[in-house]
Amino acid sequence: MLLKPITTEKAVKLIDLENTLLFETDRNLTKTEIKKEIEKLFAIKVEKIRTLIRQNKKFVYVKLKKENPAIDVATKLGMI
Repeated sequence: MLLKPITTEKAVKLIDLENTLLFETDRNLTKTEIKKEIEKLFAIKVEKIRTLIRQNKKFVYVKLKKENPAIDVATKLGMI
């Protein structure tokens, strides 16, 4: 599975305000597959996943549960 973190200004704002991470991923993956992979990779709990397909790319908004701060995961990934 390919998960590419997005580090735009909007993505950083989402990390701070909504505890949400933004990734670009393979278009054929389902929400449940993405959720399982993220929970396994980062050892965190996911509250909700939203997807957006734009210009033949799939973007995934991953909202984390309150006990898992998104800023910690973003720091590990080198996004911030």
